[in-house]
Amino acid sequence: MAEKTLLEKLEGLQHKFEEISTLITDPSVISDQKRFVKLNKEYRELEDLLEASRAYEMALSHHKEAKALLENESDPEMREMAKAELDELEDKIPQMEEEIKLLLIPADPEDNKNAIVEIRGGTGGDEAAIFAGDLFKMYHRYCESKGWKVEVTNVSEGTSGGYKEIIFTVSGANVYGTLKYESGVHRVQRVPQTETQGRVHTSASTVAVLPEAEEFDIELKESDVRVDTFCSSGAGGQSVNTTYSAIRLVHIPTGITVQCQDEKSQHKNKAKAMIELRSRIYAIEHQKYLDEIGSKRKTMVSTGDRSAKIRTYNYPQGRVTDHRINFTIYNLSAFMNGEIQSVIDQLMVAENAERLKESEL
Repeated sequence: MAEKTLLEKLEGLQHKFEEISTLITDPSVISDQKRFVKLNKEYRELEDLLEASRAYEMALSHHKEAKALLENESDPEMREMAKAELDELEDKIPQMEEEIKLLLIPADPEDNKNAIVEIRGGTGGDEAAIFAGDLFKMYHRYCESKGWKVEVTNVSEGTSGGYKEIIFTVSGANVYGTLKYESGVHRVQRVPQTETQGRVHTSASTVAVLPEAEEFDIELKESDVRVDTFCSSGAGGQSVNTTYSAIRLVHIPTGITVQCQDEKSQHKNKAKAMIELRSRIYAIEHQKYLDEIGSKRKTMVSTGDRSAKIRTYNYPQGRVTDHRINFTIYNLSAFMNGEIQSVIDQLMVAENAERLKESEL
């Protein structure tokens, strides 16, 4: 992108930023919660962009001054200083331009949301359930390292350990924007605990990551929701298992069913289940967006194709391979201990490259 075109685009955004700054103080906008939240998010994004813009304009100004000094100055020491600054800025300015180009591309509107994560044991029977348990531990440790809060809402335990299914919510900053890369089929190659002859088996678990819908994202009528109560079947002590604290919600128009039995309080279980139900209904619409971008970006795991094999965990070789970007690392034990950021970073880099390519910038 030509320097002038970039500056012209940034100038236009400055006017938009000023307009939004005025709008978010307008009482009529504040009273419209949905619009107010949307404008606040846009305000923060533009604030980051304009901060980068100011730094870029300052760098261009310094570059111009250093160039003029080098052309007109006769003092060797001053010329040397000008040359050093010019060299530094000529490396720095293209990097700043790339950063601004990325900021100019609209972010996924869901990235800042919390997430609902569902892990299910797939092909491989008991071993798949055990691996689903290993994946949950991996994500739990990763979330802890990020300072995110994890709350389990529903569990179905495997007969030999692990989980046939586990559903949990993750709360924090930019949770969905980070964890969305984990949706898909995770394949494991190892000698199962249940194998007596030491043979390597291949099994799989599926991970689905949904953006958590907020109340104003979707209107949920009480008349459309059937509420069932039942005794909790999971661990939780005598008081949980002998009272009708577990909640099942059925959304009559779509048939979507969710349940929560994690809390001793029926009220708390219902509140958690409502968040998940709202998110699953919202995800139907979000899926259309994912399908639209899925044809353009092969690295976007959030294309929502949950049947796609995205990663292989090979225990005999200590190897983790992400098939979307053909990226392999040989630190499986650390990875399973929650150190997954390096792969997520590579996916983000690949996605950003594709976003730049498909944009008009």
